[in-house]
Parts: sequence; C-alpha cells; structure tokens
Amino acid sequence: MTSAIDLQAARPIYRTHGFGNRIGFGDRPAVIVVDFFRGCTDPAYLGGGNVGAAVERTAVLLAGARAAAVPVIYSIVSYRDDLGDAGWFGVKVPSLKALQRGTPAVEIDERVAAQPEDHIVWKKMPSVFFGTHLTTLLAHLRIDTLLVTGCTTSGCVRATVVDGCSHGYRVIVPRECVGDRAEAPHEANLFDMDQKYADVVPMAQAIEYLGAVEAGQRVSAR
Repeated sequence: MTSAIDLQAARPIYRTHGFGNRIGFGDRPAVIVVDFFRGCTDPAYLGGGNVGAAVERTAVLLAGARAAAVPVIYSIVSYRDDLGDAGWFGVKVPSLKALQRGTPAVEIDERVAAQPEDHIVWKKMPSVFFGTHLTTLLAHLRIDTLLVTGCTTSGCVRATVVDGCSHGYRVIVPRECVGDRAEAPHEANLFDMDQKYADVVPMAQAIEYLGAVEAGQRVSAR
C-alpha cells in the first residue's frame, strides 16, 4: 500500500515536467500476448503473484480481439539446456533453464490458447522485438497500435512496451491484462510506462475500442 501512495504523490511532479500525455488508439491494432506460457504463468515454474488473474482477464480481451478480426501475437521463450543462448540473462536467472522447447513449460497457457489464425514469436530476451521477426510481421499487417498484455509487468512486458514506443507504435497496456510476481514492481512499472511510453488504460476501455474496430469506426487519437 505504501508504494501505491508514493506513486500517487509522485504524479504531480511528473505532470509539472510534462510527462503523462495521452497517445490514444490508432486504426489497426494487434494484441501482443507476452509470455503467457506455462513456464511463466504456473507458480510451479516461474509464475506467481497476480499473473494468473492477468491471464484470466486477457482471455476476455482476446475474445473481443477475435470478434474484431484483430491479429493476436504470442511470444514464447525457450533455451538450450546449457543456457548457452541466454547470454547474461541466463546468468541473472539460471532458472530459465526450465524453458526447453518441446516440454510442457513452453506450452501456451490453455486459458489463453492460441487459435490457428494467431501468430507465435519465439524469443530469447525480454523484448518481443529483440532478435525476432515481430517488426516484419507488424509491418506486413500494417499495424499502428499495440495492445500489450502478458507478464511480467516489470520485465518482458516493459521491455516490449519500450521497444514498441521506440519503433513508432501507439502502445496501449490494459491494466488488468498484465501481471507480475510482486505488487510493488507491478505498480511501479505501470506508473512509469504510463508516464513515458504507453497509455495504461482499464481493460474495459480496451474492449470498448475493440468493439469500435469491429464496427468499422475510425478511432485514431481517441
């Protein structure tokens, strides 16, 4: 609770210096589902905290995305059994060794199961952009807006959000659809992303936006 109070106290300081303006939604969105595979959602592996709740909420968001024919893109992480392809990330987090391709650990959580029309991006590092074909895929789909869901808020979600902003996309984070292992980094990173790189919005607002996309309404800079 203390961290939340401190973050609210910081808001006027950021506003004074011109942070926190709104980006708004574009016309051609995609949903990025960051690392909602069993190795990151199951507490028996690397999951925990409010990640499970975020998975459940994302399932609702995905229903709206699919109704609007909005592309859905999943990321999954896998490594060699000696972590030789993990770099210093593997040194910092040696438990990443559990994420082996072909094992249950890297299966997408069944609560947000991929559909045949969805896309899957395999990655090694936190950002879904780094060392993957995501940029090419988004360009081909002519995407201008990324709805970023997944875990963890302070790690791979944040890295993807920052890279999305850097690549020129409108980045939207539905608050209830991202999760972390602990509350303090979750809340701190939501606050910081909202001030600098993305619009952090209630899930209901993102679903309303998807409904407008389904109806064929223009929603730029809404």
